[in-house]
Amino acid sequence: ERCSQNISDSGPLKGRCLPEERLPSASFANMGKAAKGGKKLPSAPLAAKKTKVQKNPLFEKTPRNFRLGGDIQPKRDLTRFVRWPKYVRLQRMKKIMIMRLKMPPAINQFNMTIDKNQAATLLRLLKKYTPETNEAKKNRLMEQAQAKKDGQESKSKKPQVIKYGLNHVTTLIEQKAAKLVVIAHDVEPIETVCWLPALCRKKDVPYCIIKGK
Repeated sequence: ERCSQNISDSGPLKGRCLPEERLPSASFANMGKAAKGGKKLPSAPLAAKKTKVQKNPLFEKTPRNFRLGGDIQPKRDLTRFVRWPKYVRLQRMKKIMIMRLKMPPAINQFNMTIDKNQAATLLRLLKKYTPETNEAKKNRLMEQAQAKKDGQESKSKKPQVIKYGLNHVTTLIEQKAAKLVVIAHDVEPIETVCWLPALCRKKDVPYCIIKGK
């Protein structure tokens, strides 16, 4: 029944039938209609609506050109690329090395310094006991000699001043004559003073470590 009537009985297609051209069925047509009339997909949530901005003709863009012969280049922080002096590089390398290495207690104690307020109070106190100058010492000795020559007692006495110098201070600590020992935290080499706090503790002499020679 489905064979085409146009096929002749003779020829290579003799006794064969060809299928008729099928039209799209009703089910496919209905599916296409359902897809067209279905729910609309929601728009993207972050889709920004493009709005045209009106340009003000009074303010025109003047982009800068930083190529050769163009605008002046902006200032940049080039401290990382500076060839620093050798003493700066050494002190920075020393700081990093100290942070990375384990430090023995005898050296680590010099990081335990007094705070800024205590240091200011201490320096004000020490300023009252500054050593006399050579000229003041000369005048005091001349007055003593003149008074002794006249047969009178000299009124000027030797003033109480700060004693300094490693050997002198060590002697005063051993004699327990020192009242307070002030040690700087950045003495070079540190081996010259790393034993001094232990000596002060042994002789019951108060001491403190202050920042800065």
